[in-house]
Order: sequence, then C-alpha cells, then structure tokens
Amino acid sequence: MLINLLVAVVLGYCVLCAALFLLQRSLLYFPTPDTNRRGASVIALPGLAERILVSTQPSAGPDALLYFGGNAEDAAFNMPDLRAAFPRHALYLLHYRGYGGSAGSPSETALVADALILYDHVRAAHPSIVLIGRSLGSGIAVRVASLRPVARLILVTPFDSIQDIATRAFPYLPVRLLLLDKYESWRYAPQVTAPTLIVAAEHDEVIPRASTELLRMRFRKDLVQYAVVPGARHNNIDYLPLLKNDR
Repeated sequence: MLINLLVAVVLGYCVLCAALFLLQRSLLYFPTPDTNRRGASVIALPGLAERILVSTQPSAGPDALLYFGGNAEDAAFNMPDLRAAFPRHALYLLHYRGYGGSAGSPSETALVADALILYDHVRAAHPSIVLIGRSLGSGIAVRVASLRPVARLILVTPFDSIQDIATRAFPYLPVRLLLLDKYESWRYAPQVTAPTLIVAAEHDEVIPRASTELLRMRFRKDLVQYAVVPGARHNNIDYLPLLKNDR
C-alpha cells in the first residue's frame, strides 16, 4: 500500500509539472482584444509574414519613444498620456503578438524580435529613441537597450527575472527546468549604456520589491536612478510626473 501511495504521489507530481509546462504561457500572457485606438494611427511592422501592429503618433524631428506594456495591457490606452508627456516625440506603442489585433502567439523570443524590428524601423527616421517598458515590457525594453543605442531607458514596476518570480510562486516545482520564457533582465542590464530610471510602486502586489531592487543593482551605478511612487499599486501607478525632464 505504501508503494502504491508513493507511485500515486509521483504520478500526481509529474502530471502537475506537465500541466504547468503546457499551460505556462496562458499563465503569463493575457492578450487584449482589438479596441479603439484612441485617435492613434496604426502601422504594421515591415518584413514580417504575420501582421504585428503598432499604434503610433507621428512627429517630425529626431526624437521618438517606444513603449512596451504589461502582460494584460492594451498598449493604445497609454497614447493620450504619453502624447502629453512627450509632445516632441514620435510615439510607437507595440501590440504584442495576439494583442490588440496583432497576429500570432506571444513568446519571449518573438516579442523581443518584434521589438528590435520596431526599433530599427523607427531609428531610420529618429536617431534619438527613448524606451519605456512596463512590467512584462520591462524585460523587452532591457533586452533592446542592451543591443541598441537608446537615449534613455525607463522601467516601470520591473523585475529581475520572470524565472525567479515563478520559482517563488511554485516553490515545489522544477520551474527552472520547465520555464520557456524567462525574461532574465539581470543578464542584460549590465550591457545597457543609457541613463536608466527604475520606477517602483510602493505597494506592488505583483512584482516583489526585492526583485525590482535586485534589478537596480545590475545596472551601472552611474547610469541608474530609482524612484518609488508612494501609495501606488502595480496597476494604478502614475509614473509620468517623474519624467518632467524628458518632456
């Protein structure tokens, strides 16, 4: 009977691991529907077989801003506030694969590749680019900034790595072996050469403060600034007032 019980426990554990492996992306990504673009024009990324959309507010001049949002965020929702905060910048808000009318399915590899295509497309007309990455998008923004020159990097409620957060959430499962999309910002932050602002929410219930502060230590000390928004939670943080010097 003891052997049967042990076999049942092992089988149950294996089933749980298999379920986590198969369902992991549905636990990480929550695609938003194609909604009102709030007055923004929409372009498709060039050179791709699948149609990946970007909400944009064109502007002449050298400055542009690329925005990478959270895992359940309609990027276009931020257009009015970003337009007010960066009136001299051309704005480009990426709709991840499966989000906001974009085709395909999200994965770390695909989203980073799309972000780099967007950067290269924008850089042809705007040599000075600011990146904003919020939550999940912080992992994409750090990766892009480690590979391309940017004028400024702004990370809102960022993490050190999704892998570490998932390990804390599922402490009894071999997450490091199962996880496909790890978003290891700690690995790429030391390669960033742009001035970087990290913004944390005082009461962030999604990203542990320890993860954000650990990421802070990965950047060159002379490049990074750190701010905590009092009273803010993960989904209601108002970080734009901190960016007055970028307007």
